[in-house]
Amino acid sequence: MQRSNRIVSEANQGTRVRAQPMMEMMKRKIQAKESTQPIRIERRWPVAVAIIAVVAVLALLPERVRLFPAWVPYVAGIVLIVAMVPGALAPATRRRWLRVEHTIMLLFCAIAEGGILGTLAQVIGKMVFHSSEISGLQLLTSSIAVWVLNILTFSLLYWQIDRGGPEARLNDWGKRPDWLFPQTGVPDQAPPDWRPTFVDYQYLAFTTATAFSTTDVAPLTSRAKMMMLFESAVSLVTLLVVASRAINILGS
Repeated sequence: MQRSNRIVSEANQGTRVRAQPMMEMMKRKIQAKESTQPIRIERRWPVAVAIIAVVAVLALLPERVRLFPAWVPYVAGIVLIVAMVPGALAPATRRRWLRVEHTIMLLFCAIAEGGILGTLAQVIGKMVFHSSEISGLQLLTSSIAVWVLNILTFSLLYWQIDRGGPEARLNDWGKRPDWLFPQTGVPDQAPPDWRPTFVDYQYLAFTTATAFSTTDVAPLTSRAKMMMLFESAVSLVTLLVVASRAINILGS
C-alpha cells in the first residue's frame, strides 16, 4: 500500500515538473505575441463622453454638498482625455501611453468616487441635522446626481479593470477575466471575435446600481464582487435614504 502511494506521489510530482515548462512556454508565447503584433485600439469616444458627463455633474453640484473645489473635476478630466490621445495616434509609444492612461483612469475614478461619497455624506448630514436648510427638490436632484455619477464612475472602472484593460481584451493577451458575459457562452449567437466594449460595462454598472445584484453578467473574481458590492451599497443608500426622503417631502 505504501509503495503504491509512493508511486502515485512520484507520478504527480513528475506531472507537475513536466507542466511547469509548458506553462513557462505558454507565458513566453503570450509575451512574444504582445510585443510583436501591432496593438489594436478600442474606440475611445464613448469613454470620453462618459468622462465629460462625470466632470460636468461633479462641477455642477451645489457648493454646500461638494467635496472638492469646482476646478478639480475639470483638471482631472482634461488630463485623462489628453492622456488617451497619444495611445491612439502614436503606435511607436502606444504601450507606454496605455499604461499612463490606465494609471490616470484609476486615479480619476478614485477622485470621482471620493466626490460621490463626500456629496452623499454631506446630503445625509444636511438631511438629518439641518433639514430646514435643504428642500425636497434639492434632495431629489442631489440623489439623482449621485446615482448617475456612481454608474458612470463604475462603468469606467469596470472597463479599465476587466481582463487587463480594453487593449488586452481586444488583442487577446490571455488575461484572466473578472466577469463572464453571456456572449461567451453562446458564441454562435454573438458576432465573430466578440469582445466586451465600454457599452457592455456601462450596462453592467447600470444593472448593478438598479437591481443591487448581478443580472446576466457573472463576477468571477473577488475584486469584481467587491466592486459590485460597493457600487450597490452606494446606490442603495442613495435611493432608500435620500431619494425616498425627497419624495416624502415633495409629497407632503
